[in-house]
Amino acid sequence: MTARSTDLSRRGVLRLGAVAAVALPLAACSGGYDESPDPLAPLLSAADADAAAAKALGGAVAGQVADARAAQAAALKPEVDRLNRPKPTTPPPAAPADLSAFKERLATARKQAEDLVPGLPAYRAGLVAGVAAGCAGLQRIASTLGPGEDAQAVVAPAGTASSDAVDPLQKALASEHAALWVYGLVTAFLPGEFGDALKAGRAEHTARRDVVTQMIEAAGGTPVAPEAAYVPPKPVNDTASAAALVASAEEDSAAAWLGVVTHTDDAGLRKMALQALIAAARRGTPWRQEANEKPTALAMPGQPA
Repeated sequence: MTARSTDLSRRGVLRLGAVAAVALPLAACSGGYDESPDPLAPLLSAADADAAAAKALGGAVAGQVADARAAQAAALKPEVDRLNRPKPTTPPPAAPADLSAFKERLATARKQAEDLVPGLPAYRAGLVAGVAAGCAGLQRIASTLGPGEDAQAVVAPAGTASSDAVDPLQKALASEHAALWVYGLVTAFLPGEFGDALKAGRAEHTARRDVVTQMIEAAGGTPVAPEAAYVPPKPVNDTASAAALVASAEEDSAAAWLGVVTHTDDAGLRKMALQALIAAARRGTPWRQEANEKPTALAMPGQPA
């Protein structure tokens, strides 16, 4: 009896061990799935709905909205599909009867995206920051859509930037130096009616340059110095070419600040970089319009074309 009992107990232990060995991987797999709704899904749903509604309305301005929102949806969809998290059950808003309804829709989409950026993983933060900036740019292509709120004034976040953030901040500073040089160069080729836009652009870039310089110094770095001169991608000899150069400088600024968004987990620094990205998108749109560049507003400012 004793030997048989021992034999049975050993077989029982083996069976239990086998069950446990199977159960542990299953538990590990099931525990890694996030069942909460994907915060990017409402952005995707709204972008899809806006693209379809704007396309149905027709017209040049509605066409730009449709193309931009469709591009934003196309950027978001692979990421939403990749995680395959539950989709929110809230239906998209009803299709608008006219273009003026997009004023509120763009403002809402921009605000939702801005609010998400600080807390997202880096890659997702970059995608959503692009959506926010793209909506902010669209608000400036026609009075019926905007004008929308300007970006928040530049303010250094609390604390000292981490060593990992110094390199992207250096790139952002380099873009600010270049933008200031461009704003100085084009003054000779633009008539007086552009004076206010030039003054405002220089003031914003100067403020960001000064704040970023201080942040890099506080982090123990040596701020990158401006070049003596820069080479424009195309000759500047009239109003259109001057406007195109300013638009190009703002695109470079947007790309640099998006790089800060995607290379830091610091919420305060992300917020600052996001506002710089939005500012570049909003400044760049009228200059692209003046240069007759298409599209007037970039769908995902800062992202590679």
